[in-house]
Amino acid sequence: MSSLPEHPDPGGPDGPVPGPRRRAAPRGGAAPGPRRRPVPALELLVHGVGGATPQEMLGNPGAVRVTGDRTAAIHRAADDLVDRPWDDERPVREAYTWSNLTSGNGARALWLLLLPFMIVNMAHWMRPAAPGHGRSHRCYDVLIRLTALSLTVLLVAGACVVTMDLLAWQCAAAPLCADRSTWFRFLAEPGGWWAHPGRRLALASALPTLLVGLLWWLSRRTWSAYESAYPPVRLRADGGRGAQLGLPGFWYGRGVVGRLRAAHTAAGLLTIATVLLTGSLVRDLSPAGTPHLLPIGLVLAGVGTVLGAVVIRIVVRAGRTEIDRDVRPLPRYVTALPVACLVLLLLCLIHSVPVRGGFESTGAHPASWGFPAVTAIQLVLLICLAAVAVRLHRAAPRSDRGVLGGLGGPAAALLGCALGGVLTGGVAARFADWLDPHSTLAGPGVLTGPPVLHSWQAATLPALLCVMAVLALVVAIRTHLEGRRLVDGVLGHYPEERRRPHEVRTTHLASAVARARLTDRAPGMFGTLVIASLLLGAGAALGAGLTGVTPAAAVEGGPGAVSGFAALSQAVGSWSMGIGVVVLVAMGRRAYRDPAARRTVGILWDVGTFWPRAAHPFAPPCYAERAVPDLTWRMGTWVDLTGGRIVISGHSQGSVLAAAAVWQLDAPTRSRVALLTHGSPLHRLYGRWFPRYFGPTALRSLRDDLRCWRNLWRETDPIGGPVRVTGDDPPVDRGALLDPRHYGRNLLSPLPAPLLGHGDYADDPAYRLERARLHALLVGEAGADPATGTAPEAAPGVPSSRRGAVDGDTTTVPDPPAGREGDGP
Repeated sequence: MSSLPEHPDPGGPDGPVPGPRRRAAPRGGAAPGPRRRPVPALELLVHGVGGATPQEMLGNPGAVRVTGDRTAAIHRAADDLVDRPWDDERPVREAYTWSNLTSGNGARALWLLLLPFMIVNMAHWMRPAAPGHGRSHRCYDVLIRLTALSLTVLLVAGACVVTMDLLAWQCAAAPLCADRSTWFRFLAEPGGWWAHPGRRLALASALPTLLVGLLWWLSRRTWSAYESAYPPVRLRADGGRGAQLGLPGFWYGRGVVGRLRAAHTAAGLLTIATVLLTGSLVRDLSPAGTPHLLPIGLVLAGVGTVLGAVVIRIVVRAGRTEIDRDVRPLPRYVTALPVACLVLLLLCLIHSVPVRGGFESTGAHPASWGFPAVTAIQLVLLICLAAVAVRLHRAAPRSDRGVLGGLGGPAAALLGCALGGVLTGGVAARFADWLDPHSTLAGPGVLTGPPVLHSWQAATLPALLCVMAVLALVVAIRTHLEGRRLVDGVLGHYPEERRRPHEVRTTHLASAVARARLTDRAPGMFGTLVIASLLLGAGAALGAGLTGVTPAAAVEGGPGAVSGFAALSQAVGSWSMGIGVVVLVAMGRRAYRDPAARRTVGILWDVGTFWPRAAHPFAPPCYAERAVPDLTWRMGTWVDLTGGRIVISGHSQGSVLAAAAVWQLDAPTRSRVALLTHGSPLHRLYGRWFPRYFGPTALRSLRDDLRCWRNLWRETDPIGGPVRVTGDDPPVDRGALLDPRHYGRNLLSPLPAPLLGHGDYADDPAYRLERARLHALLVGEAGADPATGTAPEAAPGVPSSRRGAVDGDTTTVPDPPAGREGDGP
């Protein structure tokens, strides 16, 4: 371990002068130099997807938690708890572990059922990087939030189909269905109290209501744990406007989530009330209806319409406030809205209880028209969203244009809507099959079955699976051919092996590079699937709307091959929808129990939950709203206390967290921080799919703010890659690291060297070399002596980070105002 000697104080008995000022030279003598002291420094490690234990990150079994809790914490080695100067071979290391923010017990696997909500929320952040155009950006926000609201209505309506339509309305009215089970046979007893359809609907509404309550509770619980982490008060000179992620309120979404949660909870309750009222009003409006109950039902319907308008108003106006932290309390009408909708639902329950003479439930529930209506609304919203996205894309700088011609956001929103339809349809289809085993979507049985739209959607699934299979085959062939073309390039990295190449080894390495490049082709594959889904979904909605019957019934009487194909498609699609729900839950449970499976599933999952809940409050919580303030607080307070230097090292998703945290720092603190990224998806994934926030212009602004930044990558890495910030000396990107480091066996590697791909960057000698260079550059940038690693000592009680970016700079940062809400940790 190297140590840095402390220089004697040349300033005399008075000590150093605070701030950038220097003491005047005494008469007849030269001005004394500033006192110099050893500068402490540390390496702050941030792990990536899949997580890592503090012991693994620090390479020491004796890890001690320095600060934090069981969810996210900073650890150090037990024998390295005291700050000390930099040592190139063994610097002081801290490990920030955040994997418990996205994983934990097996119950969290149920979050995967909220995948449609997460995808549509992610679409909010996939907008083109058009500067200005505030009206277009606001229009984009509103359309995304309305699309998210339609998904909530779709989910609750799906629960209503299962319990209120299939069970209470259809099965309870058919003795052959109700007699198959003892636990709901009482609903169909002739002359029984529950034999009235309105009372059965009222009882069956309990499950959808509990579902809405569960979503509200989960959102509020995670709202308190994630969105309530206050960012540190470190004002940037530009107010954070140089990059969106540098805005003071970017990682504090408590206000918007609270407003959207109230609106979506109210929308779910209104959906249940609509199903209840529709069944009663259809009877009351008929010639044989109950006249004295009709006015009450119409009044309740009018109140529900007014409350629905209030919901839409809140959703339209619930924009994010990122210029500063949104600490405004929720308006009273927002907090009262879910309560008002719950009261309305209770009144609808009471209105459904009275006996209406001759009221029988036949066929599908009258509210089954809601599914085609919601689908049509979603289609209109997505078309408008695509138009706005194209406009923003054309206004964006050419270098900042994202994937799919600016349609990445609308495509993701379409995927979320399609997935929501498949999940709700799959559950409804399997439940209908359980109630009536002798009937399938292919033909009539005791039950009418779920809404017709579900059967058309199910019939399109086999065609979509065929498209996916063909696409996978084409990609596999192209990858194989590219691997063969890359053989010579792979051998070029190992010139000493050209005389004795090993064919199997060379082919294996070339194939690894070709597979890693699949990430760059992901936009094309995703676009193909979205186009196929759009065409098939539009065809299903059109067929359901024009015919009003299932595909098999629509072609009944036609050629045998056609009718057989329609019946087979419906049956296969129905089972595929149901199996998909089970597989999704099973994958989630395995991902949270098996680290290897988590690395596979967690890539897209961690990308989706990185973003704040700006569009859908029931989406899985944003871990970055806890992790980014944690890192910013740690770097800022440690620099304030010690005046030292930090090399923050982020791997994979950890590099994105590290970059976001650095963006939040003020200039004096940032001048003492260097960034080392490795296996980073900053450009390869985030820059292409989220150009407004991580595009070339944004990454260039990060480079301008942070002069000490280096990025390591490999050609075999399927996730990380170069950040492509050019025009600097030294450049941010180092040339691709060799993987494997040795082609064959030699004195240094007597056994075959493994192919590392996305992992183990810290074991490469280039990592230690670049870490040492970053610290040396950091010391030079901050005005310290590069030879000794010492810097002018600050006055007692004046943190060095509160001085300028370099000694002599008079830039200051105001201290947090005392007593202001939210300034504590």
